[in-house]
Amino acid sequence: MELKNTEKLEHSQVKLTVAVSAEELDKAKEAAYKKSKNQFQIPGFRKGKATRKVIERLYGKDFFVNDAINNLYPEMYPQALEAAGIEPVGQGDVKIDESLENFDNGFDFIFTVPVYPEVSVGTYKGVEAEKADATVTEDDVNAELNRLAERAASTETADRAAALGDTVVIDFEGFVDGEAFEGGKGEDFSLKLGSGTFIPGFEDQLVGKSAGEDCDVNVTFPEEYQAADLAGKPAVFKCSVKSVQETIMPEMDDEFAKDVSEFETLEELKKSIQEKTAESKANAADRDFEEKVLDKVLEGLEADVPEAMYEAQLDNIMQDYGYRIQSQGISLEDYVKQMGMEMSSFRAIFRSQAERQVKVQLAVKKISELEGIEPSEDEIAAEYKRLAEAYGLEEDKVKQFVPAESVKSDLTTQKTIDMLKENAVAVAPAAADAE
Repeated sequence: MELKNTEKLEHSQVKLTVAVSAEELDKAKEAAYKKSKNQFQIPGFRKGKATRKVIERLYGKDFFVNDAINNLYPEMYPQALEAAGIEPVGQGDVKIDESLENFDNGFDFIFTVPVYPEVSVGTYKGVEAEKADATVTEDDVNAELNRLAERAASTETADRAAALGDTVVIDFEGFVDGEAFEGGKGEDFSLKLGSGTFIPGFEDQLVGKSAGEDCDVNVTFPEEYQAADLAGKPAVFKCSVKSVQETIMPEMDDEFAKDVSEFETLEELKKSIQEKTAESKANAADRDFEEKVLDKVLEGLEADVPEAMYEAQLDNIMQDYGYRIQSQGISLEDYVKQMGMEMSSFRAIFRSQAERQVKVQLAVKKISELEGIEPSEDEIAAEYKRLAEAYGLEEDKVKQFVPAESVKSDLTTQKTIDMLKENAVAVAPAAADAE
């Protein structure tokens, strides 16, 4: 093998022209012949005993060339990469020099290889990014108390007309243009009025209705309704109210606190809610701030990213998604079919996510190099200890599964992002965003 030429292409790709000599090709053809000779039944020869020359005389002198090339590719490709001193970031493309009229004197492989792009970043220290206020308000605490109260609430039949907040048990059937439509019928359906479960306007028309009362509910399906044949169309639902159920909320007192938590008093429960909500809001605000800081950093990123890097990241996203779907007892392929989609269309949904992740990786890696950021041995050891505790394994076992380079890379990324956040300027969100 001879590396004849190395040429840089756009989109961070390199074209390698590799010469394969006639001798190398002949050796590969001989190997292809030996591998397949037992398949040939040639007149005058026992099966598998015909020589290569006999077979080539019958089928053509280049009969074994394709198999030979297929055998040479996995051998020549890594040799070419090593000779050129490049490391691919994705699957390369290969073709044969089509200008050759025959293979008598060998041939040329042309490898097109995606490589890590040249990366530059703009200003990354002192960028301004919005950060939400993580202060816990009385409304936050009350909202959580109300959620706990709703879970602990009971219901009883009300001998009166239905009001917002009540649950009505109904039979219903829907009609469009006087015709019943599929999926528009239900019996003994429990509907909480004001929950927004049904089409806008449906629940409001049941307010004031009593058990034993029949009524027509007139609504219009939303233009963006999931069933295209119903979208935007007026409909009539013939309803029969079978019962009205009133929700009985518990009293907010110490007994309530004992029933819904491990605390003895309502004040203790409120304090716990305050602390947990504060932690939750702070974590959410920090995650959102991190994303906004990275968005600002990406504004100054310059990199001619090869398509292969995006595709590789898409593959990772699809693999992770597939693992989550499998935990529910269904394969990703079947899930996509059930969604009525092609896999290519499903992948396209995550395209922008993959592109951003790749760009963040490029920017963070470049900044870590510029800043000389890397974890200490103590930090690496601490991370192995954390992983061992998280997975309930011995540290030595974790080290077998998680290479040190992987741990070092992850820590470097996190330390770099932490540095960016520490140096960023947090500003209050705009009024509309805050709302």
